[in-house]
Amino acid sequence: MHPRDQTIFALSSGRPPNAISVVRLSGAHAAPILSSLAGRIPPPRMATRALICDENQQPIDDAVLLWFPGPKSATGEDVAEFHVHGGRAVLAALFAALSSFENTRAAEPGEFTRRAFENGKLDLTGAEGLDDLIHADTDRQRRQALRQLKGLLGDRARNWRAQIIEASAWIEAGIDFSDEGDVSAELMAPALVKIRALHAEIAEVLAAQGRSERLRDGLVVAIAGPPNVGKSTLMNQLARREIAIVSPHAGTTRDIIEVQLDLDGYPVTVIDTAGIRTTDDPVEQEGVRRARTRASEADLVLWLVEDDSHDHGFEGAAPVWTVRNKIDLDALKPHVAGMAQTSGSRYFEISASRGDGLQELIAALVGHAEDYFGSTEGGLIGRERQRRLLRETAASLQCSMETKGEELVAEDLRTAAHSLGRLLGRVDVEDILDKIFREFCIGK
Repeated sequence: MHPRDQTIFALSSGRPPNAISVVRLSGAHAAPILSSLAGRIPPPRMATRALICDENQQPIDDAVLLWFPGPKSATGEDVAEFHVHGGRAVLAALFAALSSFENTRAAEPGEFTRRAFENGKLDLTGAEGLDDLIHADTDRQRRQALRQLKGLLGDRARNWRAQIIEASAWIEAGIDFSDEGDVSAELMAPALVKIRALHAEIAEVLAAQGRSERLRDGLVVAIAGPPNVGKSTLMNQLARREIAIVSPHAGTTRDIIEVQLDLDGYPVTVIDTAGIRTTDDPVEQEGVRRARTRASEADLVLWLVEDDSHDHGFEGAAPVWTVRNKIDLDALKPHVAGMAQTSGSRYFEISASRGDGLQELIAALVGHAEDYFGSTEGGLIGRERQRRLLRETAASLQCSMETKGEELVAEDLRTAAHSLGRLLGRVDVEDILDKIFREFCIGK
């Protein structure tokens, strides 16, 4: 039997031990398997308590069952759920019982969602939205993923594709009546009007300032500077826990330390790097090399110093903020903690150990994140793949408006419809399906 025709099962809740674990079963044999283990099939979509037993009628657990007959189920197939006590022994016994049935096996990562996609329960943009929802760390990421899952982009793309196919049908009908010039012209004119309107609509989506696809990965902020200026202390303060080792000895941090933060709903990755200096220690040299490389790849660099120096020596597109630390130790010069403007750049004075000026720095980081991500509330595009295919669609529509000859226009429209079909996952996408669904967890 082909793997896609086999019945699959997996743990769909957290790792054991748990109070309750959910085991999901999907496929053509779900009904007889459920009947064999529980002695009956409960009413659809109604939680039912039952004692489940193995093939030797040995009790496994007193469980709650749910039955979702296809096609009105998450995968479009017959689906059963076993809500059992979440001990490892209970799950092991249930998995052994399920595995004993013919043509039944453990699911691969993302296989439940892939079956839902193949059975028309959601398109590829919805599947990507589901994956983003599972991995969302902040509230803004959650809201964006939920919009994708609900079809914010998919519904628009289906409508665009239907209109392109309609315009293409008019033009091809004109080709069929090419010997009658007036008929061809009458069909071509409304088709071009529709094409122009579609191109303008898609171009407007692409030109939007929202950077919603960046919200998936977050803003990367690197803390860099000479040794022993308080980088690790600042890292711990931002994380509000002991992430990095703090020591009065220079060169303590020799590798890259990362922590994920939620700043007002924006995902931010803060990186603590090794102190940048000239050294003969080969291990520290490698740490300095990695620090420079990682900082150059960041979206924002916080350059920590102990004096008024602004010479960071970084080259790249990312902005560099100078942060003067340890102002609490300087008794000779009075300081007001917070932010100042110096030569058009941002300059902060803080005490990472005491907390002076940290609120101003964090507020500035939140403001920078707002500018970086832009407005994501109405953003349609969630991934670079989606943006690339929409660009291809717009380019094909542009060509169709500039091309002379009905046959060439029709070909451009077929290319545009094909790009939107790939966006939805309905044509020629086998090369990317494995990659997308492999990123899902098992049981989803």
